[in-house]
Parts: sequence; structure tokens; C-alpha cells
Amino acid sequence: MNVLDERAVQQRLHYQDLIPAIAQALSSLSSGKVVQPVRAVLPVAPHHGFFAVMPAYADGGALGAKLVTFYPQNVGIHTHHAVIVLFKAETGEPLAVMDGRLITEMRTAAASAVATQRLARADASVLAILGSGVQAKSHLAALRLVRSFKEVRVWSPRNAPAFAQRHGVKAVATAADAVRGADVVVVAATATTPILEGRWLSPGTHVNAIGATRPEWRELDDDLVTTARIFVDSREAALRESGDVIASRRGGGSEVTEIGAVVSGADPGRRSAEELTLFKSVGVAVEDVAAAALVLRA
Repeated sequence: MNVLDERAVQQRLHYQDLIPAIAQALSSLSSGKVVQPVRAVLPVAPHHGFFAVMPAYADGGALGAKLVTFYPQNVGIHTHHAVIVLFKAETGEPLAVMDGRLITEMRTAAASAVATQRLARADASVLAILGSGVQAKSHLAALRLVRSFKEVRVWSPRNAPAFAQRHGVKAVATAADAVRGADVVVVAATATTPILEGRWLSPGTHVNAIGATRPEWRELDDDLVTTARIFVDSREAALRESGDVIASRRGGGSEVTEIGAVVSGADPGRRSAEELTLFKSVGVAVEDVAAAALVLRA
């Protein structure tokens, strides 16, 4: 059985391969070719953390599960840690155990890249990032592979100037300053109340929102979630886990469409240059298993 630490994963996982693999995984999910229950989440209340179990089997593909922890109050160490286990689908034999922290980081950005590739306007040239942590960095790298950005702005409650200097982008003073006039927006901050308001956005903007993955948490305001056309990785998971998607349905927002249906051609995606599109990601097991299988093949 192969045992791979994070360094071994890093050497074998690249966005050029991962983005199309995640696109295929999400297409398979929306086409009914994946067996994947909504993750089981166990609160670790004394330590303000969460532990989740995420199994998946892609028909004709990989079988495995991710065990992941989320400790949002961690300081000086990552908030997410994970282990992914792969099995041989034909016999049930274990094939590999690998560190899943980097896979979680990269597959999340790759899913946003899949959505951006299919939903953002082709001429999108200004990217705004709310947040300056791990996901801000990974999204900057992944989205640059699917659109040519002439300007990138970043806002964060704490570390925007350092992030901007490190990555050669522009730090701004407020979230509103970051997103006004932007073509693509990434919400990658650890928020439990809204930090992005719909009134700041121009017509035709595409938003990737990857946080607030509990029913009682929000990162987007009511204006945004009720006026944007909403796409998700998993409809079942988003309606159960995402406070933003739950609020959209309660407020009479758009029907929720899986991005995999756009990948497969079952849904056309963006319908006009003025349409506001939102990809609300909660992260699903088939993404982790597909990424881990990519690592194992490498």
C-alpha cells in the first residue's frame, strides 16, 4: 500500500491536470455516475472544531474516502487537515493512504476554475479576491489558468498588503473597493456573516464563494443570493450545508444548478453578458477521490 505525505502529493499534483479531472468528476456526479452521501460532520465542541467523513465511488473509477478536520480558530497552523484513503474498486483492497490537506486546498480552487472557465465572460480581465490565506493563494494560481487577468485586487481583514506584495497584486482598503468593476470575484475568507454585498457587483460578474459551509453561516448577503443565478458542486449537499444557498431558496432566488450539468452540456450555463452568476462550493468527496487517484497514477 502506498503512503504519501504532503510533499509527495505536492510533487505529483498540478492544476493543469487537476482542473480537467475535477471537471470530469463533477460531470459524473451530475450525470448520476457517482455514489456519494452528504458528508457526516461531527462537532468537536470543546475545541471549536469539526471532523467529517466523506466517502465516494465514481462508477468505473476511484473508490475512497476523506477524513477531514476543520478548526477555524487555529492560529499558526492550517485550519484544515485531512487523510484520504483509496481502495481497489474490484476487490476492496486498500491501495493508498495520503495526506489530504493540500488536495483539499487544490481541488477547491480547481472546482472554482472549472466554474470560472464555463461561467465567467470570455473577456473577463479583473479579478477580486476577498481573503489572503491558503485559498486566496490557490485560487489565484488556478484561475489564472482559465482567464487572462490584467488586474488582480485583494482585500482581507488582516494580511492583504503582505499577500499583495508576495504575489504581485494590488491590495485595497475595503471589500467593496476590491469587487467594484471586477469581472470575477473569489470569496475566500473564513466568514460566518456576509462580507460580500450584491449591490457592489457590476452586471455580468461571476462569483466563486467557497466558505460558510454550515447551515447557520453566511458569507454573501440576501441581495446577492436572491439575484444571482446559482451553481453548486452538489445540489443535495448545498441545500443541506450552505447557509447562503438555503437563504436563496427561502428568499425566492434562482433554481440551483449543478456545475457538472454545465460541464456535460446538459445546462447552457451563462445565458447573457449581463447575468450575475454565482458558484457556491461546499466541497464534495468525489473531488477528493478524483484528485487522490490522479496523485496515485502519477
